[in-house]
Amino acid sequence: MSESRTPAQIEADIVRRREQLAVTLDEIGIRMHPKTIIGDAKAKVASTVDQTAGRAFVAVNRVVSDVKARFTDADGAPRLERVVPAALVAVAVIGLLARSSRKGRR
Repeated sequence: MSESRTPAQIEADIVRRREQLAVTLDEIGIRMHPKTIIGDAKAKVASTVDQTAGRAFVAVNRVVSDVKARFTDADGAPRLERVVPAALVAVAVIGLLARSSRKGRR
């Protein structure tokens, strides 16, 4: 059965609950304040940008490592059988671009 409380106990309980409610309302007020909302949004965007930049760095680093591995041997010396054809293709592309650029000026 329920125990009977004195008016003083009931009043103390009301005061305690009122204080808890005041704290809760203060917390809600802080969370709903425009500066808090903007700050939280900025922090979330910054975190997302950091994560995206980190993933991009890892991806680029992986690609660079893969390309380097294709054009160098285990000692770091260039693999001429792969470097020379790639260099020839690059020179040919640059030559074609330069030639088409000259035609466009005439």
